[in-house]
Amino acid sequence: MPKIILQGSWSHRCRSVLTLWATTVDVLARRAIGRPQVHGWTISFEIATLFYRKQFNHAFRLDNIAQSRAYFDSLYTIAEPDLPVRVQASTAQEPRGHWFIPEHADKTHTLLYFHGGGYAFYPAVSQHFIRLLAHRLQTTIFALDYRLTPEHPHPAQQDDAVQAYRYLLAQGLRPQDIVLGGDSAGGHLALMTLVRVRQAGLPQPALALALSPWTDTGRRGASQFGHDRYDMVQGYQTLRYGQWLKGEGPWSDAQLSPIAQDLRHLAPLYIQAGGKEILVDMIRDFAREAHRQGAQVRLDVWPDMTHEFHAYGRTLPQSEQALTALRSAMRWTQGESFEPLEETERDALDFSDGKVQSERLIKPV
Repeated sequence: MPKIILQGSWSHRCRSVLTLWATTVDVLARRAIGRPQVHGWTISFEIATLFYRKQFNHAFRLDNIAQSRAYFDSLYTIAEPDLPVRVQASTAQEPRGHWFIPEHADKTHTLLYFHGGGYAFYPAVSQHFIRLLAHRLQTTIFALDYRLTPEHPHPAQQDDAVQAYRYLLAQGLRPQDIVLGGDSAGGHLALMTLVRVRQAGLPQPALALALSPWTDTGRRGASQFGHDRYDMVQGYQTLRYGQWLKGEGPWSDAQLSPIAQDLRHLAPLYIQAGGKEILVDMIRDFAREAHRQGAQVRLDVWPDMTHEFHAYGRTLPQSEQALTALRSAMRWTQGESFEPLEETERDALDFSDGKVQSERLIKPV
């Protein structure tokens, strides 16, 4: 059963509870007259999406980033609590982060994971999502606690990521034993880390998994603002995150965006996105560009889903499909087949000239 966590100051908790209550009443009332936000959504998914949107919007109105982080963490939900995953903080000799070790870990891979949050947040709910990933993928995960903006602008995050990758190699892991992964800004960091690793003359990992990745720090695609009415994150927030990432430095969007990089000679890329999320157009643009440059890339899109729908686990069929596909992608690196999911008609992309070069629009089971 999903679980609700309350923490922090009474004022934050009270406001969050009232927001959740008001959102629930609004969703139920609209559905009673046949007006769901999206017909393919479950009631719980609609409530959660609209609730987190309100939470993010209020957090962005607060006076400072510390208060914003505290407020967002004051109430959150866990789709699958009490999973058999041991969480262990890194030692003083390791990069800052946490090890997530499932009860029956497959020793084939170690996943170096970068959390989302626009580079400015590391929400408490993110650690529970990483626990879910470790359990579902049956893979040991090192989740990097990289430095956050606006206190630490670029290149702090990329420096931290490359240091973590170097550390895993220094511990005896072979490149083919390592998978990079990340969601949202963490997907951005995973893609940029592949480029930095190549520039540093280091070997590429076996695979990169990018979940709803942020691929352009500027403006790109109609969905960035056109899907505000559906998504839990909003277009204006992406621009603020981009400003914080640049800080006072002389960085351009092209310098900081995966879509503008040289994407040749990178590890295979497996990308997942929701068709209703604000980033879906820039994600599709990135997949096209990666394919144009000769990268091995597969993009799966769930048409009715929003940003980071993966976190709902077994409570949402689309999330369950996505997690299963991530596991299949990792097994593909070991020579197993990566079977296509049930799909609708192909979208505009026609990636037909490679084993995993495609876009699929995925039906819920």
